[in-house]
Amino acid sequence: MRTLLSLSNGRNMRLKWSCCLTVAGFIAYGEASAQSTPPAAHDGQVSDTTASRQNMRPSAGNSARQGEGPQPMMVLAVAGVMETKPESGSKSLESTNQTPTYLADILPIFMGKCSRCHNEQARFVYNWLDYKTAFADRWEIRRRVWDSWQGSYFKESMPIANSPESLAISDEDRMTIRNWVTSGAPRGVPRPQGAAKSKAEKIELGRRLFTSICAACHQPTGRGLPNLFPPLAGSDFLNADKNRAIKIVINGRQGEVVVNGLKFNNSMPKFPLDDDDIANVLTFVYNSFGNAGLEIQPDEVKFLRTQPPDASGPPPPKSEFE
Repeated sequence: MRTLLSLSNGRNMRLKWSCCLTVAGFIAYGEASAQSTPPAAHDGQVSDTTASRQNMRPSAGNSARQGEGPQPMMVLAVAGVMETKPESGSKSLESTNQTPTYLADILPIFMGKCSRCHNEQARFVYNWLDYKTAFADRWEIRRRVWDSWQGSYFKESMPIANSPESLAISDEDRMTIRNWVTSGAPRGVPRPQGAAKSKAEKIELGRRLFTSICAACHQPTGRGLPNLFPPLAGSDFLNADKNRAIKIVINGRQGEVVVNGLKFNNSMPKFPLDDDDIANVLTFVYNSFGNAGLEIQPDEVKFLRTQPPDASGPPPPKSEFE
């Protein structure tokens, strides 16, 4: 009899203790949910909590048969608390239901923050301006742009630290690339912009393109970077020949160029922009930064696509590995 009473008392103590832990877990879970869970997801988590509460009622019969109390149920409560913590910095992006696509969301980021290296003329790295190439390299893109930046991948993060592109890329850009890869890297379609009908509309559309694509190198002020990227502000090279400027944006340019008396020897990649895009961004540049105020027509761009590119400067020296 004494043995049975001892066993019964021990079982009751275990049940009381585990119930206390369970209640404490639900209190912590409720507080964490109230603080960090968006309203849209709150109802679902309340349902999960209710279901967990129903599953966590201790059964004396089951405990007696298995010789153990319901302590493992506490793990569910603790796990629930842990799951309510959102990933740092991702709140704004995770709250949207839109899936990023390559043409609408990723290509503009690549053109503005990655194209100096990852372009059609690149000899040693992949051309991310091409969808098939970017899709094949998508997991390495995610690892270098997101995981390395978070400190969870051993290779150097991209864009390279302290480069103009690394200063221009935003946390949201990085999260967009991560989410694009995670969601299957869909191609999608470009965002419709509509054809500009007036010079003012061209300037506004061109300003958006310049900000997202050109400003990382040529800077938001159009002054460029000394010894790296030539200025567009008051540029004698730009204002001297409109057709040459159009063809450079169409075809890119390699090698040395002299702008306002200073030499620059770098490369400008060929961007996958259509005729309207090129007309808009050049109209913006020509009507900003103290330039000539010219207006570029899409038909001019269309015609110059059929012409051979202008001769560039001397080719860059070959690598010792070639």
